[in-house]
Amino acid sequence: MGSQRELSLVPERLQKREQERQLEVEKRKQKRQNQEVEEEKSDFFAAAFSRERAAVEELLEGEESVERLEEAASRLQGLQKLLNDSVLFLAPYDLRQGQEALTHLQAALAERRQELQPKKRFTFKTRRKDAALTTKVDTTPVPPTAAEGILSPSLPLKEEEALGFSWACGFSNLEFQVLEKRADEVHQRDILLTELSNCTIKLYGNPNTLRLTKARSCKVLCGPVSTSVFLEDCSDCILAVACQQLRIHTTKNTRIFLQVTSRAIVEDCSGIQFAPYTWTYPGIEKDFQGSGLDRSKNNWTNVDDFNWLARDVASPNWSILPEEERKIQWD
Repeated sequence: MGSQRELSLVPERLQKREQERQLEVEKRKQKRQNQEVEEEKSDFFAAAFSRERAAVEELLEGEESVERLEEAASRLQGLQKLLNDSVLFLAPYDLRQGQEALTHLQAALAERRQELQPKKRFTFKTRRKDAALTTKVDTTPVPPTAAEGILSPSLPLKEEEALGFSWACGFSNLEFQVLEKRADEVHQRDILLTELSNCTIKLYGNPNTLRLTKARSCKVLCGPVSTSVFLEDCSDCILAVACQQLRIHTTKNTRIFLQVTSRAIVEDCSGIQFAPYTWTYPGIEKDFQGSGLDRSKNNWTNVDDFNWLARDVASPNWSILPEEERKIQWD
């Protein structure tokens, strides 16, 4: 009875202040616990990423063989998954460092593949057929030059297999053309599209990577990409793609219809608009299964802008494409 009488004498504002103080203490405690959990996750990521990165580097620096390169590619894909699964708690700087390390390793793997493949295909054929190859090189570029600005019913470009690069393919230096590659032509290969203008490119199937650079007013439609898609120095384009990771650099006024399992990254960009991936074609479900992508997981609205660090204010460099503008005639 005495304690109740004493409590009744405490002014209401003091009771309210005490409640607020206790609530603040609890919030700080919870915040500290959450921070400790994130630090533990970050420490685990750093250790695991460093360990796997060292293993990949060792495979790439050792004696070259198809088996070692395949193991490096498999470990690199696991490294990509580790980074994708960690984007929600990693600091922007750590995420950027991880992405740059992956890009470097992917380039090193591509270089090792290039060094290994030509040796098998070029043992002595180039010495015996120099004249024939020279004739082909001199004549094949003529059609696209002569047909500049005109839609060509048949494509004059040949695949890079003639040069021994069986792991990579693509198109370059073309204008006003409709270009296609079938599923068997792109399966688990690295696609490079560069210096294209006013072209429509359709890539059916499941590539390993896709790189689009120096494209102007192009429409690029691509099946599910197992790993990463990279855009650089593009403008006024439309891209439909599904992938693990998307990175966009020095690009402007481009609409992207996206399915991505990690977070998309933009850097030095402006006027980028995102919408969900809607392109389809016969056999796309089989390609998704082969790509390893989870069709039910799409983080197309989760975008990190490395030039915009304010979390409480939306980046002015990218936006969500309004629904009424998402109706695209793909064919």
